[in-house]
Amino acid sequence: QSRSSAASDVYKRQYQRRVRGSNMTSFAPPSNSTSAPWFENKEPAEYFKDIPQIKYEGPTSTNLFAFKYYNPDEEILGKKMKDWLRFSVCYWHTFRGVGADMFGFGTIQRPWEDGTDSVENAKRRLRVAFEFLNKLGVGYWSFHDRDIAPEGKTLEETNKNLTEVAALAKQLQSEKGIKLLWGTSNLFSNPRYMNGAATNPDLHVFAYAAAQVKKCLEITKDLGGENFVFWGGREGYFSILNTDVKKEIDHLAAFFHLAVDYAKKIGFTGQFLIEPKPREPTKHQYDYDAQTVIGFLKTYGLDKHFKLNIEPNHTTLAGHDYEHDIEIASLYGMLGSVDSNTGDTLLGWDTDQFPTDFRKTTLVMTTIINQGGLAPGGLNFDCKVRRESTDVEDLFIAHIGAIDAFARGLRNAAALKTQGTLVKLVKERYSSFDSELGKKIEKGESSFEELEKWVFEHGEPKKISGKQEKFELLFNTFV
Repeated sequence: QSRSSAASDVYKRQYQRRVRGSNMTSFAPPSNSTSAPWFENKEPAEYFKDIPQIKYEGPTSTNLFAFKYYNPDEEILGKKMKDWLRFSVCYWHTFRGVGADMFGFGTIQRPWEDGTDSVENAKRRLRVAFEFLNKLGVGYWSFHDRDIAPEGKTLEETNKNLTEVAALAKQLQSEKGIKLLWGTSNLFSNPRYMNGAATNPDLHVFAYAAAQVKKCLEITKDLGGENFVFWGGREGYFSILNTDVKKEIDHLAAFFHLAVDYAKKIGFTGQFLIEPKPREPTKHQYDYDAQTVIGFLKTYGLDKHFKLNIEPNHTTLAGHDYEHDIEIASLYGMLGSVDSNTGDTLLGWDTDQFPTDFRKTTLVMTTIINQGGLAPGGLNFDCKVRRESTDVEDLFIAHIGAIDAFARGLRNAAALKTQGTLVKLVKERYSSFDSELGKKIEKGESSFEELEKWVFEHGEPKKISGKQEKFELLFNTFV
């Protein structure tokens, strides 16, 4: 039997054993004690020896393994590109993804994986990850607690595993000069969270989730994490008939207040972030979109402690344009970070693809420039290669393309800002509110009676063109 077919059989058996208890995604890849037939039990000095160090070569380069637009130390609008963009690689999709989806078993076999869920395998995988990060030339990474270390039979064993693997992560961060953008707890893959974590009707599960976040916060602080993210994949409902919605949302707020209190207690000064998503895996998630989350945070007195981590693929699932939630969050001072991916609007789920649309990245970088940057957040590539892209080099090519897409977006956005035509035209559209009456309205000093009298004096409004096509034409000249 060939190595490839044997590997396929192993993955199939693993999935058949675990499919009832796991979601077939990057977050909970299958593993057991059976060694993978493609694994050679010796660790090479370098896993990516055939991949060169990724460097900037300029837009005329034809080298797949080079940046065409991302020149890290080049200054744009007074700041280095690497400081505007603050790129981060996510651990779960990049190093735990096996190419599985809800319709099929995994297609990807990595040479460093031995097929077990051991601490030894976790450490090997981590060393591979930092070799990748170093060769790609990004400054940050991000993780879920259950991505980097195996879950044990008890919470005590799980915490021990996490502590051991995190110690290696700390060492590798120091050796490679790479920082942790953010950590987060996986509160959605394990069957215990089938009815939610912080919104679970069972206090026992709520307490378990709190204990898990407590440990992950400690690890994130120890690794110098600059943010901590909450994504509520199971925080929602499928049926209103068996759900006390108000109680669940109250409990979610209480959970976040507990997290704030513990962060203060241990001296964690990083930014807390909530990542909105309208649905999947639950039918209706409580963190539906940016405006929903902002309203929630203000209602429960959490808006001074949290900002938003916006994932554009989630935004489009909510029925908005790619850039909508980023703009909304920024306008209200709540944009903390971006999970910079994209989706396929012809599919009905979160496809987590690498961004390649220069028009969209230009719109996003325009917002980021307007707010002065993302720090302490960044652009985290919450993306996975397609299940058909099974070569190791595909990981590099995908990230290079996405990095260049946002780098080009930054260059375009900077040119737009410097040229200033679109900003001027937008200001002109609203110029009537620069009048004395307009200023009174904006200050809340006018009244319906005053406005009625003004209309009686000025008659019917004239039609004024919105000039959308003109704006789009002008915008495209910069893309």
